Amino acid sequence: MDGTCAVGEAVAVSLYWKVVVVNGAVFFAGTLALVLSPASVSSRAVVSEVVVLTLGLAAMLLTNAVLLRASLGPVDRVVREMGNVDLLEPGRRLSQSGNGPGATLVRSFNQMLDRLESERGASDAKALAAQESERHRIAQELHDQIGQNLTVVLLGLKQVEQRAPAALVPELELVRESARAGLDDVRRVARELRPGVLADLGLHSALTALATDFSAAAAVPVRRTFAPGLPELPADTELVLYRVTQEALTNVARHADAGQVELSLLRAGEVIVLEVVDDGSGNGDLTPGAGIRGMRERAALVAGRLTISHRPPHGTRVRLEVPVSRAG
Repeated sequence: MDGTCAVGEAVAVSLYWKVVVVNGAVFFAGTLALVLSPASVSSRAVVSEVVVLTLGLAAMLLTNAVLLRASLGPVDRVVREMGNVDLLEPGRRLSQSGNGPGATLVRSFNQMLDRLESERGASDAKALAAQESERHRIAQELHDQIGQNLTVVLLGLKQVEQRAPAALVPELELVRESARAGLDDVRRVARELRPGVLADLGLHSALTALATDFSAAAAVPVRRTFAPGLPELPADTELVLYRVTQEALTNVARHADAGQVELSLLRAGEVIVLEVVDDGSGNGDLTPGAGIRGMRERAALVAGRLTISHRPPHGTRVRLEVPVSRAG
């Protein structure tokens, strides 16, 4: 049995009600013993005594419930919240009040969440930084080694083609075109791994290039809407926006069977909003995988909020909101 099931069972019958029921049973048994046993007020219980005992029992039960609510109520709140905690959606905290043991437990739980979110954020930042560094290294090797080797192969094939018998020229042309296509693929992969245009020309140009490459590869038009006058964003925020767009477009190409995609980057109040919307067959109920989890982790690094929802009547909407306070 996993932790979620254990928490669910604990919530089904809360600690507060367990203690109330146990104490109530004890009080009821004691009252019943006074009524029926020889140790009762009278050898034969009369109606007035039963009424007095019943009222006393009710008063004890009520007092017991009130006292236990103050002491054990926070415990049940913490147990319920433990089943809903998601470190990829930070900021949820239990309200704090009072100074008793329950309030101390709530404060300790909130402090624990603060530490977990801080440590996870630092860990994710290091992991993603290492991932970007590895992407850069692989892209450099693809460009400098494999790309150059394929260029040499193309030049060699061209020279062989000039000296080869006429019967072999068509076959050599096919081999040369295959090598040229391989070189184009290597350059495309290198661009996807290391978006140099992002650092050189900015976010708008990088997203435009990404949309253009997607349209060429998937044969799906992309309608772009970029609001003018957006605030300048830090480099890590721009990289997150770029990577989320890249992953969203990749999901469209793989799963959506879409006829058109809308890509927008706007400001809505105090947030910068990136949206990738398709008209494909998806219903927004995507099974969280490595790609979606990666988008959520990247969003959390810049205090962003990622939502994936169904777009009536069909299609999927990927929406990333980043606070304007992240702007430089």
